[in-house]
Amino acid sequence: MKKQLWAIVFLGLAASAAAQSPQVRIESGRLEGNVAGGVESFLGIPYAVAPVGPLRWAASHAAQPWREVRPAKAYGADCMQEPVPGDAAPLGTKPAEDCLFLNVWRPAGTAANAALPVLVWIHGGGNVNGGSSPAVYKGDAFARDGVIMISFNYRVGRFGFFAFPEVTRQNADYGRFANYGYMDTIDALSWVKRNIAALGGDPAKVTVYGQSAGAGQVQMLLSTPLAQGLFARAIIQSGGEQPRPQFKSEGGTSTIEQAGVNFAKRWGIEGTDFDALAKLRALTPEQIVDGLNLATMDAQSSTYIGPVRDGRVLVSTLVEAVAQKRAHKVPLIIGSTSGDSARPVGADINEAIAAFGRNATQARAAYVKRGVDPAVAMREISRDRTYAEPARFIAASLTAQGQPVYRYRFSYAAASVRGEMTEGATHASDIPYAMETVKDRYGDKTTPQDIAMAQMVHKYWVNFVRTGDPNGPGLPRWDAYDPKGDMLMDFAANGTPRAQKDPFKARLDAAAALAGRAPPQ
Repeated sequence: MKKQLWAIVFLGLAASAAAQSPQVRIESGRLEGNVAGGVESFLGIPYAVAPVGPLRWAASHAAQPWREVRPAKAYGADCMQEPVPGDAAPLGTKPAEDCLFLNVWRPAGTAANAALPVLVWIHGGGNVNGGSSPAVYKGDAFARDGVIMISFNYRVGRFGFFAFPEVTRQNADYGRFANYGYMDTIDALSWVKRNIAALGGDPAKVTVYGQSAGAGQVQMLLSTPLAQGLFARAIIQSGGEQPRPQFKSEGGTSTIEQAGVNFAKRWGIEGTDFDALAKLRALTPEQIVDGLNLATMDAQSSTYIGPVRDGRVLVSTLVEAVAQKRAHKVPLIIGSTSGDSARPVGADINEAIAAFGRNATQARAAYVKRGVDPAVAMREISRDRTYAEPARFIAASLTAQGQPVYRYRFSYAAASVRGEMTEGATHASDIPYAMETVKDRYGDKTTPQDIAMAQMVHKYWVNFVRTGDPNGPGLPRWDAYDPKGDMLMDFAANGTPRAQKDPFKARLDAAAALAGRAPPQ
């Protein structure tokens, strides 16, 4: 009798727990998610058919519907890759080729058609690494502040950016080549537009937000005609200006196709016809990866190129689109970290300065300072040319075109790693502050100052997602960018956000001259 009673109690508790699990119906079917701490989450939702077998190196297609209630309580696999040891945002799942999943966080009890603002996060990782599962990317803080947050996976490495002559021939009818990872992002945003109202969001209030390669995705979205109407605001963290090779050169050859041919030969596959492609598609996912990641991509440049201008998805860089007044006109937050990543710019400081040509004297005055290590100056040149100056140019140009732009620099370092960041806040270190996930990043080493900075940065981001303006009660004023004053919001090293005239102006003016651009007027 006692066993029967306990069984009844257990079944009753299980039924009660199941009843508390939130459910929602989207276009593909019904989902059952999680609820905790005032936040509902629906994880591992397929937004497209698995890109495997004959769909390897093909544009994604909408997910197939399901009949039963689908559990959405755990992340789906991140996209296939070779993870980088020591990554500050380690993956929470085992990578797989079947990976086109997205995740949703919303305030508990959100009703359909509640018309909440929406934030879509696009992860970084150099287009060869990254995923949506790292703990520092979770959306709880945004959901608690009344914002629906969505993250998703897109194909990376040779799965996401690859070409081969037979693939080109098969895709010739609709003209979408090589940039499958970018196509995934556009398809994920199309999914959001179709489904977000059912989840309680407003399809007219979608903000796209990315960092590093994810910021590059945002830049692509701002410049491609295929993203028209898919978002209303944008945030670019360390996007940079990366020149992209043309898919076809004037001579008719394609560097990315040649990289595909080289890769095929790596596995003993000769020719460029249907049979050769079939053999490539028969390779295992691990063989396609072939050790490619952020640490090895330079060494694998003969078999991997990355995104290319295909003329339809990736038409131009954002800098070019802005200069030609073709960029989508939306409110924008844009900036980078004070000690962002840097690549070699010369054998020594003299060679780096000589690259400025007739502006070498201006560059030397801006960068070569007494007491500054020449190696540090060379890295400053790289950071400015890649991140800070293009961001300033974009901000000034869009402002002149009537768009509100909020420019920032992130200079704060968490107390536990401050001694390691001798040249300023490092690449990607701003993410856990905007996401308000510093405890997930720094654990028990997180200090009250770290938490306070995260709360402020996060509030700016939330306000921007809600209204297109980051300002709100209790926050230092952050004015839209004015080229004449050249002011920006500095999330300063001392833990206090402050609006100030850009102290790097002389450096950025020199970098602008090298790029053939005038400084802001």
